[in-house]
Amino acid sequence: MTLHAPVGIGSFRLESDLNDSAAETRARLRARIDAVMDRIESADPHVHALLPEPGRRERVAAELDALFVDFPDPADRPPLFGVPVGVKDIFRVDGWETRAGSQLPPTLFAGDESVAVGRLKSAGAIVVGKTVTTEFAYFQPGPTRNPWNTAHTPGGSSSGSAAAVSAGFCPIALGTQTIGSIGRPASFCGVVGFKPSYGRVPTAGVIPFSTSADHVGVLAADVESATTAASLLCDDWAAAGGPRGSGARADGEAGRVAVVVDDAYSAQADDQIRAAVDAAVSLLSRAGWRVERVALFDDIATINEAHNRMVARDFADVHSSWVHAYETLYSARSLELIATGGTVTDAELDRARRGRHDVRDRVDEALARHNAAFIVSPSAPGAAPAGIDATGSPLLNLPWTYSGVPTVTLPAALSPAALPLGIQLAGRFGDDEALIAIAAQVEQALGFRPPR
Repeated sequence: MTLHAPVGIGSFRLESDLNDSAAETRARLRARIDAVMDRIESADPHVHALLPEPGRRERVAAELDALFVDFPDPADRPPLFGVPVGVKDIFRVDGWETRAGSQLPPTLFAGDESVAVGRLKSAGAIVVGKTVTTEFAYFQPGPTRNPWNTAHTPGGSSSGSAAAVSAGFCPIALGTQTIGSIGRPASFCGVVGFKPSYGRVPTAGVIPFSTSADHVGVLAADVESATTAASLLCDDWAAAGGPRGSGARADGEAGRVAVVVDDAYSAQADDQIRAAVDAAVSLLSRAGWRVERVALFDDIATINEAHNRMVARDFADVHSSWVHAYETLYSARSLELIATGGTVTDAELDRARRGRHDVRDRVDEALARHNAAFIVSPSAPGAAPAGIDATGSPLLNLPWTYSGVPTVTLPAALSPAALPLGIQLAGRFGDDEALIAIAAQVEQALGFRPPR
């Protein structure tokens, strides 16, 4: 069953309606929100992207009405006015329980609303629902299925967020990435995934996995939607080419260089996705980009080990008190990670954390050496695997998460089985604005239009 039908943020904009009466404008947006509710009611019984919520339609309608009361003047309406968004169920949201995909008592996770959720709500967004996450944002999957083919995994751990965007329930959904939890589900579900630089979006109000590697980001229907969300979520956002970033270089001849990773890291991808990367690179060349192939992560096994040991120790520290009281409520996968984390010494953790900066410097040096604007790599080892008992491998996302550099995942092609194949763009640490501006150019060059 194919349920892929993403809808971008532009579908909810009302600029062209400014001359209509207030009642006409409200009716128009209400009709669009009603269509989203219809879509959820018809498709989510098959996709299982959202946590169940009795009275969802009535709540969303009431919140939309309240927005029109709060912002009667169209000129004063914030950028996400009336836009439905999904929120991964490790983010605290006022009025909602947070369960983190687990069986533990939700009272353990109670607290102030997450900063990221607050920023989207302040911009006028309506939370359409909590999205399913794997247990504690690790590998034990929930019930979510891939909208492209419900016999396949959507990836994880931001499973529900990717599936919700892919199925057309919302143009934006909050996710997190500690290993590969934005890039991989974005790739599997054929949507855009934006993982900002480590620390650009506050993690306050998010149930932690690893304080050394947790990133708050978004799954989005297109780069325009991702850019709007990024501009609201990231601290100190500046337009590309502004004082914070170097995005202006991407528009000049000197910056129109893309680096393609060709080494032991990229060899982890299968033939289908490597062919998709090659095809995308050819399109970029035709669009005027010069392409340089480099070996960047021939020591990928060492990087993977350092990252995995680091996050395991952090995870064990987070759960040290809970697991003693509620061990029988944990999955075997989570208990195994806690046990592994217990073997990581303080000295090993310190080395792994320092290693993040070494890999980050390596990425920046490769970009500088080739005067390049971004790096291209596969976003997953292949298309979404069959079955929903696992979420696929995060190996292609891991060095970018470890180094903390920003990434954007874009749908690029379809596999012979009509499943999405994605590419991953990476940029300089802290230069998120430039990377996402480049992603818009790459999205246009790829011209990927999935069948509807």
